Amino acid sequence: MVRSSEATWLGSANDIIYVPRLAEILRKEALTERETFYRLRFLDGSELGHDPGQFVQVSVFGVGEAPISIASSPTRHGYFDLCVRAVGDVTEAMQRASEGDVLGVRGPYGRGFSVERLRGHDLLFVAGGLGIVPLRSLIQNVLDERQHFGQVAIVYGARSPRELLFRDELTEWAARGDVELGLTVDVADSEWSGNVGVVTTLCRRLRINPRTTMAVVVGPPIMFKFVVRELLAKGCYESRILLSLERRMKCGVGKCGHCQINNVYVCREGPVFTYAELKKLEEAKI
Repeated sequence: MVRSSEATWLGSANDIIYVPRLAEILRKEALTERETFYRLRFLDGSELGHDPGQFVQVSVFGVGEAPISIASSPTRHGYFDLCVRAVGDVTEAMQRASEGDVLGVRGPYGRGFSVERLRGHDLLFVAGGLGIVPLRSLIQNVLDERQHFGQVAIVYGARSPRELLFRDELTEWAARGDVELGLTVDVADSEWSGNVGVVTTLCRRLRINPRTTMAVVVGPPIMFKFVVRELLAKGCYESRILLSLERRMKCGVGKCGHCQINNVYVCREGPVFTYAELKKLEEAKI
């Protein structure tokens, strides 16, 4: 693994979209048995310059690269966060890396969440499993500019209590007087006193004003269908339900076709879409 003191500049991301910038691991922390948190900064001092909901391609030199969602807000300067589940050669190599090691980062890529479009609305965030990772970027952005938004509700579900991510922040969000937080797990342990059940069990309890609410949903594919059904039943507009298909990313630049749905390249035209857009794509199966 390359150390920051040994790294040399590979090129500018503005020169060619395939060239990574060098980023040092400032902080590495195990969040669960499977997920690891990374805080990075570019060696040249530049900002990532992303929108919430975008993703990057992360390179472990000599191993390969993988698409990873950005977990921090652009309002937090001087660094950016990632949260990675070790499921392949690249992510397993990242897990072996140490603070001070250097990775390559291309991007940011894709269409993220438009914070400007969300301003002035009540917001409902619904996350399942790893969906909280890209959603954390948007939530942080909203809370950093809290005065520009209406009511904020966050619903987050995981398979078990030990799989809940960003526990310290969940505690902070729960303690805020201007945020409503609902947590649920599929299977409880002896220490869990909260809700048990899929995330839609909490969605059913929410009171939503469909005229003022924008809903943002990120999670596994099976979750979309049932959460969207609940939101539509509450009168939410199809154009005000935002979903992320970040799981489909591969090359990031619309070349490999891995992310193609009908005639749409998700890495370029997404990963964020409205439900109104996705329902027209038969292969999306939402």
